Amino acid sequence: MKLVCFDIDGTLIWTAGAGRRAIHRALLDVLGTAGPIETFRFDGRTDGEIILRLAEAAGVPAGEAVVRDVIERYVELLAGELNRPGHETRVYPGVRELLDALEGHGECVLGLLTGNVAAGAALKLRSASIVPERFKVGAFGSDSHVRSELPAVARRRGETLLGRPLAGGDVVIIGDTPADMTCGQGIGARAIGVGTAAFDPPQLMASGAHAAFADLSDTAAVLDAILA
Repeated sequence: MKLVCFDIDGTLIWTAGAGRRAIHRALLDVLGTAGPIETFRFDGRTDGEIILRLAEAAGVPAGEAVVRDVIERYVELLAGELNRPGHETRVYPGVRELLDALEGHGECVLGLLTGNVAAGAALKLRSASIVPERFKVGAFGSDSHVRSELPAVARRRGETLLGRPLAGGDVVIIGDTPADMTCGQGIGARAIGVGTAAFDPPQLMASGAHAAFADLSDTAAVLDAILA
């Protein structure tokens, strides 16, 4: 049995900057500053890490209570951004077909492994008409600010769902950043890269991917890599 865990932003969907705009405004509302957000890279980071790093760069102390306040405001603002007139969340090529194929495969369980907090993940997926409940297991930025801790969370929840142990190699992480490729190394997870955002397949392979694709449109090839 394979637990197949997808990243969201840059892997499944593109939200046209809605998350960045919402975090920017949330930081301003709660902290009075967003730090050097214009040049700060979000990809590969959890929501909590983004908030902590931007606050630190701005010289503003930010403990867990502050992070919670920013995230609460962020989720409110994200809903508004995603529902703004003219906004369209784009689903990357092959995503819907791959999700359908995995759901119909008796040896695969759909999961999420994302730096998004759970509430934000659900909002983003619904904005793309992807039902969050399709994913039976999830590990989110609301579980830990440290991305490398999320694969163990996903495996533990997968074991609870299935009622049996999962070997590390039975966890497959699909993502678009080097952080996605490396975060599961601690449990021996397999990583598959997709070059639909800032990193191309050779860069993802160099970061430790088992396989990497320009996009997910070749369903059969991606399934072969998942099941190998």
